[in-house]
Parts: sequence; C-alpha cells; structure tokens
Amino acid sequence: MATDPVPAPAAKPSAADAQPIEAAPVAPASADNNDSDDEGVDTATISSSTASLTESVFAYRKLHGRPYKKTSTTEYWAPVDETQNEGLDIIHNVLLMALNNELYLAPIGNDPGKVLDIGTGTGIWAVDFADQHPSAEVTGTDISPIQPTWVPPNCKFEIDDCLHDWTWPKNHFDYVHIRCMYGSIPDWEALYRKAFAHLKPGGWLEDLEMDLKVHSDHVDIPADHVFNMWADLFYTAGDKLGRSFRVANDHFMKDLMTKAGFVDVVEKQVKVPLHGWPEDPHQKQMGYLGQLGLDQSLEGFGTFIMTQVHGWKPEEAVVMVAKMRKETRKMMSYKGWYWTTVVYGRKPEDAA
Repeated sequence: MATDPVPAPAAKPSAADAQPIEAAPVAPASADNNDSDDEGVDTATISSSTASLTESVFAYRKLHGRPYKKTSTTEYWAPVDETQNEGLDIIHNVLLMALNNELYLAPIGNDPGKVLDIGTGTGIWAVDFADQHPSAEVTGTDISPIQPTWVPPNCKFEIDDCLHDWTWPKNHFDYVHIRCMYGSIPDWEALYRKAFAHLKPGGWLEDLEMDLKVHSDHVDIPADHVFNMWADLFYTAGDKLGRSFRVANDHFMKDLMTKAGFVDVVEKQVKVPLHGWPEDPHQKQMGYLGQLGLDQSLEGFGTFIMTQVHGWKPEEAVVMVAKMRKETRKMMSYKGWYWTTVVYGRKPEDAA
C-alpha cells in the first residue's frame, strides 16, 4: 500500500472562486456540411461551449465563506475546500486503522479486476487500492473534481453522479466500493440495485458507513447532552431531505443489500475511539487521529445542516459547533467512540 504523499494536482480553477456558469449553446450542424472541408464547423462555438462545460464542473455555491457543490440531483451538505478535504484524508486513515490496516473486508482475492469507487472524494482510497493491486483497473467517481492528477497508471477519476443512470455496461465490474455516503442517497436500495446490475456474476459490493452519535461504555451520556443533540440534528435533517444519516444503524445496509439480490451478505461493526483514552497502542493512535479529523471537520459537517436545513442563524450554528468542539476535546473523560458499519455481499454466479 502506498504511504508516500500524493503529489499536488495540476493547477485548476479554485472552488472558492468559481461561480455557476451556464454552458454556451452549441450551434446546429450546417445542412451543407461535407467531409471534404471544414466550412460547416464553427470552431469558436465548439471552443466556447467546451470551456463553459469545463468551468461548470468547477462551479460551486458559496455559503458562509465556504464552497458547496450542487448538481441537478444533489446539494451536498459538506463544503468542498482544502480544510474539509484534509479532514477527509485524516478520516480515511482512521478507517484504515479501524479495519486493521485493510482497505476492504470483502473476499475479492488478489486480482480484483475492474473496480469502481463510488463517491471517491479526494480519491485517496482509490489511489491506495490501485497501488496495492497493480493489475486492477480502478475508477473513482465523484460530483466534485477534488482528486489528484498524478495517480497510478491503473487508476482514473471521473466526474459522475451515482444518482443518475450508470453509463458503464451491465456485468462490467468485479468489485464496487462505497464509503461514507450517508446523507447523500435518497434510495439506498436503488443504489445497491445499480451496483448489482453492473457487477459481474460473482462480483462483490462493499459499503462502509459511520454513525454520527458518540457512544460510551463508561459514562452515561444524557439525552440532552450536546453529543446527542448533534446527532439528532443530522438524523432529523436526513429525514427532511429524504437522505438518511442512519444507514449505519439497525442492519439498514445488510437488509437492503439482501433485498437487492446479494447473497453471502456479511455485516461487521467496529468501534472507532475518539482521543487517546484506549490502552491498546493501535487503538490509542487511532483515537488521536480520529479526534484530529473530527476537530478539523466539525464546522464543515454541521454548518449546512443547521443553517440550510434547520433554518438556524449562522451565529447559532457557530455556538453549536463551539459547544460540540469543547466536549469532544474532553473525550478522555467520556471515553467515547463512533460505530463504523461495514457490509459486503456477492452477486450470485447465476444472476443475469
């Protein structure tokens, strides 16, 4: 697995500065066009249309000084900027440690073939997977172009919305990986059915999702504690948006994968500690890293949910983030942790 830092991507339009841009109209082809000359080709129109399309990929909505990605299906609830992306990469390493330094749990073998990483984010999982499996063909997709350009030769990234129809052939992939898409999917069964259709018979789907409520085996956390208030803000926001934040709970993923047609479905839950309270060195290091990632990401996680979904004033959101940050920094006394749920299943060999 690659451990060296991924080189910085080539310069591209800044998400923070980009504004929504409508694509320029494409002129219809001339009826007199023929193959012997270029008279029917309006190169200026083609150039301007391509430029407008490229710029629209980098178009973001700015809220409270931070950029948020918006597509025809989704207004994503977390900002897309350097601060948040660094937090995502920290969380990637926390989840890696939670899985005993494994990128996945599904029994996909040493030659996984064609691999699709849905909601790839910064692309760090896809890059690490491609490094670990040089014979695999790894494709990472996301609605935001925040992935590196210097990647292994067997890894590529595409700007794509998984809520639209998938354009790949049916029975195409050997392994589909999904991670931390909570609050983004209106119909999880439909998403799993898409993965089922585009997996080869015998291929595997794996999904890792996290709960947002802090738990403790040592301290009784009352219902009105900020930890529970914070989680409830997300749960109720997901209910309002029709995009659940509860997917890591109550066998949600396992039940829907089974309903979508997958067999040999396995569910595993892992405790992810926050802060350095565990005695085990591996758990302690994971806890410190998890605390760092959470502390960096709190404002980005909560601001949209509180202001745009629940209608809070920005200053009210700032106060709530401050309360949550204050208590998470006291996690040594709570000995708190998050649930991480991993579910994987196989498409039957005799499936069409």
